[in-house]
Amino acid sequence: MSSLFTTFAPHATLSASDVDQIARRRAAAKLGWLIHASVYLAVNLLLITISLTQGKAWAMFPLAGWGLGLAIHGAVVWLASPGGSVFERLVQQERDRLSARRDPW
Repeated sequence: MSSLFTTFAPHATLSASDVDQIARRRAAAKLGWLIHASVYLAVNLLLITISLTQGKAWAMFPLAGWGLGLAIHGAVVWLASPGGSVFERLVQQERDRLSARRDPW
């Protein structure tokens, strides 16, 4: 397994070491997002404080730009990656569609 997004056959049997490796990668990705969110909060609170002391509202620009990046990062980690709830629902829908049809193509 070479990456967080490694795919495998839906009914494949994974060894205990494969399961552990996938679980560690997913946990690392989620921890990475939590660290990203913590740094975002700390830095932007500092920027907002500086902005307010200057009497200008320039801090909203890095807040919005970086916030967009954080949101995309979160969507990839929590929703779209294998194991994410949206990803799993889409996989299940495709399995159901393929099971209902004789010819998948």
